[in-house]
Amino acid sequence: MKTDFETLKDLHEYYAIHNNCALKKVATQPVYEIVPPSSGILFIGEAPGRNEDLQGRPFVGAAGKFLDELLQSIGYTREEVYVSNVVKYRPPSNREPQEDEKDACRIWLNAELLFVKPKVIVTLGRHAMGRFVPGASITASHGQSFEHPTGIPIFAMYHPAAALYNPNLKEDMRKDFKELKKFLDNLPKTTTNILKKKEEIEEILKL
Repeated sequence: MKTDFETLKDLHEYYAIHNNCALKKVATQPVYEIVPPSSGILFIGEAPGRNEDLQGRPFVGAAGKFLDELLQSIGYTREEVYVSNVVKYRPPSNREPQEDEKDACRIWLNAELLFVKPKVIVTLGRHAMGRFVPGASITASHGQSFEHPTGIPIFAMYHPAAALYNPNLKEDMRKDFKELKKFLDNLPKTTTNILKKKEEIEEILKL
C-alpha cells in the first residue's frame, strides 16, 4: 500500500487511478476531500449520492446539510472535520455499496486514515460501522464508542440520509451528537500516546 504522499490531493489522484472498483466505470468522478481536519475528527459514510457524484465532494446534498446542522449543534463547522466514504464512487440509483466495491476501495480508505491521523472516527451508517466494528448492529450501537486495534476510537452513528427518510431518527441523531460532544470533550488533546506506530496501523488495517 502506497502511503508516502505530500498532500491529500496527491493521495486521492493516485488511488483514483490505482483502484479496480467497478463503480468508476459508471460514476461521473471519484468523491473526496483534500483538506485535513483541524479537529482530528473523521466522519465516514457509505457512498456518494447524485449531488456528490456531480460535484466531486462528499456530503453536499440534503444529508450533508443535515450533517452540517448537527455539527453546528455541538460547536463544529464542516471545515473543521474531515468527511469520507467507504466507497469513493456513486453506486447506480444510489443503491447500497456491494462487498466487492467496498473491498476495492479499502486500501484507498486505509491510506486516507494514515494520512489524516484522526483522533476519532465517527461512522455514519451500518456500512461504515461494519468496516470498523464487524458484526455490530447499528440499531443497538448508535451513540456509543468502541475501541479499535489501531488505537483510534470509533463512535457509531446513524447515517444522516436515514434520518431524512425516517424522521424519527432525527431526534436520535441529535441526541447521539450530544453524546459525541461529551466523548470528544473527554479525549486527550493529542493522539500521540493513543495511536500505534504507522507500521503497526498499516498491518492492522490490512486485516
